[in-house]
Amino acid sequence: MQHKLTAGPLLDQRGHLVEAGWGTELVRRYDRSAIKAPWHRIKEWDYYCVQNERFALAMVVADNSYMGLLSLTWIDFEAGTVHEDTVMPFLTRGRLGLPSSSETGDIVMERDGMSLSFTHQPGGRMLRFSSPKFKDGAGLSGEVFLAQPPMDTMVIATPFPGAPKAFYYNQKINCMAASGTVRLGEETHTFDPASSFGVLDWGRGVWTYENTWYWGSASGLHEGKPFGFNIGYGFGDVSAASENMVFFEGRAHKLDRLEFHIPESGHCDEPWRFSSSDGRFEMKFEPLVERYVHTDLKLIKVKTQQVFGTYSGTVILDDGTALAIEGVRGFAEEVFNRW
Repeated sequence: MQHKLTAGPLLDQRGHLVEAGWGTELVRRYDRSAIKAPWHRIKEWDYYCVQNERFALAMVVADNSYMGLLSLTWIDFEAGTVHEDTVMPFLTRGRLGLPSSSETGDIVMERDGMSLSFTHQPGGRMLRFSSPKFKDGAGLSGEVFLAQPPMDTMVIATPFPGAPKAFYYNQKINCMAASGTVRLGEETHTFDPASSFGVLDWGRGVWTYENTWYWGSASGLHEGKPFGFNIGYGFGDVSAASENMVFFEGRAHKLDRLEFHIPESGHCDEPWRFSSSDGRFEMKFEPLVERYVHTDLKLIKVKTQQVFGTYSGTVILDDGTALAIEGVRGFAEEVFNRW
């Protein structure tokens, strides 16, 4: 039985999650000042990823309290290359001022030559970015507009076992048509809204020290209509609700539990497979490019294996309609954090 969230504050006076469950919008109000956990356990981020058939652009602003993160990633599927630039300010402790909602408040950051700007505009979101030192000084810059018409999103409020003051409040916004220009050195690349789509991963919470999560996402078109999905687990105790959800024509279709079948040979060597406990999601994922990050500072350790590729398979909507999906672009990842 999956519980749907009701409206109200996210945390009670003790800093405990009032209600665990899922929704299609941010009905619970996040307030950093209501958190009662130690400051270094608070994690906040806005992550955007935009893809078309040839390229992927990802950017993140995160405040993990003892350190922040500004990051830009450019992936060329045809060349099989991944280029990245990161800036990590220390002891941010919430001073980056990330908004308490994805629906209001803008992010404008500049650190060590990198600038990232995520702002709301009528009908969507504008992403502006610049990193002169990107790719050995070639430089990466541009602006991309993500259209956001009225549509359902994935929202989940999740507790962590044995840690009453820990929680994860998360929203994923899929299927935002992308338009804009990216300049990499002397090259100029264009995102066409007919074939380019973005996703936002908005996360706020108090995390336990060590965890492993699995996340998959895709956005595109099926028979000319917006289609996408969000799948994953490992983000805490999901007994009240999973975050697995299909989006078609702006409407969410809730799924039950789901399992990632990752090949033992390696994350990018063979196709992945996904299956749901309710039989409504059966998908194969063909890898194209892997983004691998491994940082080991003993007390802090991050191992990210994010694979970009194409999804094909069958999903069943709430009314029983079966969709045969073929070649929708997306990504899947396995991430270990000791943070």
